[in-house]
Amino acid sequence: MTESIINLDSVNPIEFFGVNNGKLDLLKKKFPLLKILSRGTQLKLSGAPEEVATAREKIGQIVSYLERNGHLSENYFEQILGEEEGSGIDHFKDRNPNDVLVFGPNGRTVRAKTANQKKMVTLADKNDIVFAIGPAGTGKTYTAVALAVRALKNKAVRKIILTRPAVEAGESLGFLPGDLKEKIDPYLRPLYDALDDMIPPDKLNYFMTNRIIEIAPLAYMRGRTLDNAFILLDEAQNSTDLQMKMFLTRIGSSAKAIITGDLTQIDLPKNQKSGLGKAARILRNVDGIGYLELDEEDVVRHRLVKAIIKAYDQAAAQEEEREKEREKERDHHHQKDHKDHKQKDHN
Repeated sequence: MTESIINLDSVNPIEFFGVNNGKLDLLKKKFPLLKILSRGTQLKLSGAPEEVATAREKIGQIVSYLERNGHLSENYFEQILGEEEGSGIDHFKDRNPNDVLVFGPNGRTVRAKTANQKKMVTLADKNDIVFAIGPAGTGKTYTAVALAVRALKNKAVRKIILTRPAVEAGESLGFLPGDLKEKIDPYLRPLYDALDDMIPPDKLNYFMTNRIIEIAPLAYMRGRTLDNAFILLDEAQNSTDLQMKMFLTRIGSSAKAIITGDLTQIDLPKNQKSGLGKAARILRNVDGIGYLELDEEDVVRHRLVKAIIKAYDQAAAQEEEREKEREKERDHHHQKDHKDHKQKDHN
């Protein structure tokens, strides 16, 4: 007789055991000579050594599949259990192990969906700082939050700090009702929404109360050193040059940071320049800093969003062209006026 304990921490227990333990019953049926007990996220096997070894191998295949795909139907669960050893069937072909980032509440899986989102995951694994620039709906923020949650769950960091510049997009903070927190929260709402998809409410509340997850405006970062943390600066196009430098120099020795933004949606006052474009330009070739541009192909919202982004881009390009023509015309008139004045003076 031998005993073996298998930890299932890396997968969603509901996906492994099945609704009403349906999949666990299939496992017990497949190995009737084994005593199989489940406790929390652990599975205990007792029985003959060769039976335990075979069961461990099958369970290992199922866990690997769930780690990559997040979901496994009862039929497929049974199919994996029923395969002969060495059948050579590859359950993971065309699957990227980075696809599933987080197992959220109710069996939800959060994965990198597009080629650039997957590239963002790879860049974040290889670099301590990553710039991800692209239009709305490309999943920049969502993927970055998922990477932060994954790092916290894997104990790679001790805390998550999510921050955005609180810049009005055509509205004034002063006219919003409530205290400072209530005024600022609407700016940070997309970050809360992403976290809601990835962490059960009670656990999220615990993390927020104990400042394991912090969500704060960029101005609150001044004077802090952010260490042992995964930091996300979102909507970074609305940070000034000084704010961007301040943020980047706050990053501690064992921290990771992702900076996301859309250079076509700058809401800063006319006299202030965005710090994102400059930072991305001067830092993109620095070793340890990753740089990625997402485009409309990465849009994962409503199918019309791609068409909307394209239409706005075309309109912006046409407007730029018209502005150049007007500039040329003004220069031409200016030169003509200058010539006429000269001619008059000469006469």
